[in-house]
Amino acid sequence: SLHDALPISIASSISVSGQEFLVTATQLTGTGFEQFGSSLSQGNGTQPVIVSAIHHATLSNLCQSVKVGPVTLRLTAGGGGNDVSADNLIVDASGQTGSQAVFKNITIGQDAGTLTEDPGTSGQAGGFGQQADSITIDNLVQHTWLTTAGTFTLPGLSIGFGGSC
Repeated sequence: SLHDALPISIASSISVSGQEFLVTATQLTGTGFEQFGSSLSQGNGTQPVIVSAIHHATLSNLCQSVKVGPVTLRLTAGGGGNDVSADNLIVDASGQTGSQAVFKNITIGQDAGTLTEDPGTSGQAGGFGQQADSITIDNLVQHTWLTTAGTFTLPGLSIGFGGSC
């Protein structure tokens, strides 16, 4: 199972850059959703994060941007009906918004150590968690510290210097 192959402890043992990046998409859809609180190590301490894990996700009109010194590095993909896809996507973010979110068969308030949706991640036993069979978020905006995925497919990839998302 993914839990054996990619336990959440991998994400929590990575020391992040200490710099958030912005992620936007006109729509995120996914199957196998889990979410719980955690923390990441960074050079000057720890950062509390919301961990969102999705077994299979698609994102329309993905944009990621981050300040690199005096300029902004910007990545775009998934436009024109060719969506970005990711398998076993795990996002550690400080915040997330959307114009509308739909969760199917959601359980809110489950012990984070007992989450059972595929991708098979879990949080700390006794912590707050939630899971759903599927998720759709319109006009997603995430302030992200770390993203990992088993596979991340980016049709129409463009990386360059430019404005924020």
